[in-house]
Amino acid sequence: MNARRRTVLAAGAAGAAALATGCGSSDEGGGGDTSGTPTASDGASPGASDGVELAATGDIPVGGGTVFKERKVVVTQPEEGEFKAFSAVCTHASCLVSTVSDGTINCPCHGSRFSITDAAVEAGPAPRPLPAERISVSGGAIRLG
Repeated sequence: MNARRRTVLAAGAAGAAALATGCGSSDEGGGGDTSGTPTASDGASPGASDGVELAATGDIPVGGGTVFKERKVVVTQPEEGEFKAFSAVCTHASCLVSTVSDGTINCPCHGSRFSITDAAVEAGPAPRPLPAERISVSGGAIRLG
């Protein structure tokens, strides 16, 4: 009986360890790190023409941005000619952000605000920055991907 009990306990422990590994965080050094935030300027990256066109560069206000709800992405222009894109899904409760004003991307659900420069949390309750999205800018067009 003791050997059987040990076998069952060992199998249970191994299963629990496998479950914990499978359900663990997938942050692996990049979860909230925005140091590698993809940006775009007037130099298009290879394959950029394959992306979905979001807007003309003139449609994104300097010091502000535009939320593209259908694509769940927000594009900002912190400084003239510097375009950035982030997920429009708030990291707090998965609501879509709704506006960009006064240097922040704003979530209507619980008041979280994110920086237009790097999507860092400026006001909670959001726990993490908005994830960066890849865009390219070429010929006056901003493309997703």
